[in-house]
Amino acid sequence: MADEVLIYADTERSPELRHEVPVAIGDAFLYAETNGTRHVLTNVLEKNKLDALGLTTHLGTEYGSDDLVAEGKGWEEIRDEILLRAVRDFGISSAVVPFWFPTRIADHLRANGVELTSDSEFFDGRRRRKSEQEIAGIRRAQQAAEAGMRRAQAMLAAADVDGETLMLDGEPLTSERIKVAMRQAFDENNSSLDDFIVAGGAQGALGHDTGSGPLQANSPIIIDIWPRDRDSACFSDMTRTFVVGEPPEEIAEWHRLTKEALDRSLEKIKAGASCREVYDAACDVYEAAGHKTQRTKEKGASLDEGFFHALGHGVGLEVHEAPVMGLVADKDLVAGDVVTVEPGLYRQGFGGVRLEDLVLVTAEGYENLTEFPYDLSP
Repeated sequence: MADEVLIYADTERSPELRHEVPVAIGDAFLYAETNGTRHVLTNVLEKNKLDALGLTTHLGTEYGSDDLVAEGKGWEEIRDEILLRAVRDFGISSAVVPFWFPTRIADHLRANGVELTSDSEFFDGRRRRKSEQEIAGIRRAQQAAEAGMRRAQAMLAAADVDGETLMLDGEPLTSERIKVAMRQAFDENNSSLDDFIVAGGAQGALGHDTGSGPLQANSPIIIDIWPRDRDSACFSDMTRTFVVGEPPEEIAEWHRLTKEALDRSLEKIKAGASCREVYDAACDVYEAAGHKTQRTKEKGASLDEGFFHALGHGVGLEVHEAPVMGLVADKDLVAGDVVTVEPGLYRQGFGGVRLEDLVLVTAEGYENLTEFPYDLSP
């Protein structure tokens, strides 16, 4: 069955389809694979673009669209019937589809003898081995991320301290001001990101709280960003933590431990390595220093302090995709994976520290795609 594939979507919202058809197409179309041939059923507006990719293209007129229109049928009924006729023409009687395959279309195909099987792992497996075009897009997105991080770092370095509040050009330096400047840097590098994390103090311990308001001196500021390259639709992901002024001793020690956890985890990364083993390397560092992790938490209780999240995840056409490196991690890394490594320590009401690099897994080890210093001081 894995030799026969059906996807009905557009490439701007479906990572499964964008992986197979690496161009931006906003209208849904049918993609099919059978016997080594890749078919697309599309419209005349997109035909040339798809022809250029070497796909076997088809239009609705091949399957009687004009007659169906003349019969007075509605648009959805026409679409469903043309899709069925095309699938039959391709010789497909059973196929694997993404988990989100449209229910109405699935019902119509199944009612007419086409067997469909949802298989997320099948499509995740395809996408884990990034294409050359995707890797190039991830590199560009990472360059944009670093340009944005440098912009934030420069603003923090230029800030003055007024009591406990950071000031820049006579105004309080807020998360919102930094985000505006970072978005401009992303845009200058042909990437974009609507919202992201610039979380100061206690906000940094709240997981995915994006942060807001004035930033404080002598307090950790977590900046976590994942801009998306416009040409490839691929993401990057990186995190750094800064303190303007004198970092509390506890934060300085957390930063040291987190850098050690990052280094120990990176040492484990290569094709064939267990995702759980990579996660365990970070936990070993934190637990040896007396911090809680998911491995040591009380059964049945939620953990919101210490190292309370997974170590990392895949990045590509989605910012969070397979594989996961965490407590429940039953996969091995493969050459072509692009994954984050992001250990961190937190305490509610106080703050946290997180460092995150983005790496490309190779047969021998990894290539770190992140080229940005880890300094706590901006």
